[in-house]
Formats: sequence, structure tokens, C-alpha cells
Amino acid sequence: MAPSKSESAYRLLHEKITEGTYSPGYRLVLGTIAAELGCSVVPVREAIRRLEAEGLVTFERNVGAMVAAADTTLYLHTMQTLAIIEGAATALSAPFIDAGQLAAARAINQAMAELLVDFDAPRFTELNNEFHQVLYRNCPNPHILDLVHRGWNRLAVMRSSSFTHIPGRARESVREHAHLLDLIEAKAPAAEIEQTARAHRTTTLNAYLAAANLPASPL
Repeated sequence: MAPSKSESAYRLLHEKITEGTYSPGYRLVLGTIAAELGCSVVPVREAIRRLEAEGLVTFERNVGAMVAAADTTLYLHTMQTLAIIEGAATALSAPFIDAGQLAAARAINQAMAELLVDFDAPRFTELNNEFHQVLYRNCPNPHILDLVHRGWNRLAVMRSSSFTHIPGRARESVREHAHLLDLIEAKAPAAEIEQTARAHRTTTLNAYLAAANLPASPL
């Protein structure tokens, strides 16, 4: 079944925002987008409302819809949220991660380790995203999984890799990934996996905040 016009508009806008074609502050003109898609402004408006709910778009009076600006506060709030919900998603997903998925995650983490020699922050970030997707994708709670996806979408709109600002964190991150995989393979208690996953993300957040001369997250 072909996607609805609203879904097509959503996919187009989401892709252009996350890939950087539409940068922060870019004004989303309904008529222009509708003309590009060959539809009325109604499905475009519906798509923009979805993106606004996900934090990718903001709406200002007398200005209209714009791509949300990335800032330290947004990063802080997004990472705090992800630390909690992704930790839970990873713990709930762990019993359903099979040997093949574990092997895939270890291979991704090895590729990340190899990048440390001649550090490539954007590629490292891309692999980091793939690694975590393997760990949380089997989460049986669709509501938690939806929140995780929303959080990653918010990070995507920021685009610039946090590892660009804190390259020293990359080596620690690879080690923490390996430890997390060991816990999952050993079928450690869910609470231990959750806390380890949460600490992993919070440590990245705090390293970023420290680099910006800001106080650590209280969570």
C-alpha cells in the first residue's frame, strides 16, 4: 500500500531535516512543500505537527514552522531522557538478543575501536547509533521503544557529533560497549543492565557538559 500524502510529506521533511538539507532555523513554507509533493497544504500541515511533537520543528507566531535549533539545553534534556528510557529498553530487550545479534554488535564495536587510530567522528557516531539499535530494538514495550526513537530523532537533528567535541570519550565508550555486551551475554539481572546502559549515556552527557564548562547532570 502506498503511503498517504501526509506520511509522504512527513518522510520527506524528516529526511531533509536529519540529513541537514534543512538546517536549524530553516522556515518550512507549507505552500512550497505542498507544490513539491503535488498535494494540498493539509497533509503538509499534518506532517509538520508530527515533527513538532517529536521536537524537530518549532512554531513561532507570525513566523510559522521552522526547523528546531540545536542547543546545549536541548542536548541535555534529550540525553537525560535517553539515559532513562534507553536504559530500560536495553534491559527489556536483552533476553531477546540472540547470538547472531550479539556477534553483530561486537563487530560494530570492533569497527568503532579501529576508528580510534585515525579518528573519524561522524563515522564513529554512525556506528555508535547502529550499535545501540541492535541492543534496544528487541524491546517488547512499544511505548518505550517509541520514546527511544523520538530521542534519537532529536539527536539526529543536532547532526554534529558529540564525539567531535569530546574525542577522548570515544575510547571509553568502546570499552563500556564491550562491558555491556558481556552483561547481556551472561544474562545479568535486568536492573544491572539498565543501570550500566544508563551510566554509559550519562557519562557521555557529562563529558560534553564538562567540555562546555557546564555542571554535570544531577541524574
